[in-house]
Amino acid sequence: MILLDTDTMIDYLRGFEPAKEWLESAREQELGLPGLVVMELYQGCQNSREQNAVEKSLSRFSIYWAEPEQCEFALKRFAAYHLSHQLGLLDALIAATAIGVNAELATFNKKHYGVIKELKTIQPYKR
Repeated sequence: MILLDTDTMIDYLRGFEPAKEWLESAREQELGLPGLVVMELYQGCQNSREQNAVEKSLSRFSIYWAEPEQCEFALKRFAAYHLSHQLGLLDALIAATAIGVNAELATFNKKHYGVIKELKTIQPYKR
């Protein structure tokens, strides 16, 4: 399974051709979104047209939420790496969600996620 991070979904929603092509080619794979990514996408909407585009794009994805034990994992990683590596709260929770469902995370945010050794990441297309 592959969960998509916010950056890959934004590329897709903005019509970035490599992102669109990758998602089309990945139709046979199980793709999902962390619930917090969905919330970030809604937060980035400036108007109802953008929000409708987000809602329409969600129909093909399962949405996954962090379970309590994943939240504990995220808290430990956040406390360990927030100051030294600028690991963000949402990034820690998104990573924990992916780990909890044994998924790879499709992201270009290697800087923050790189400190979480348990997380498998992929860069699914060229930017």
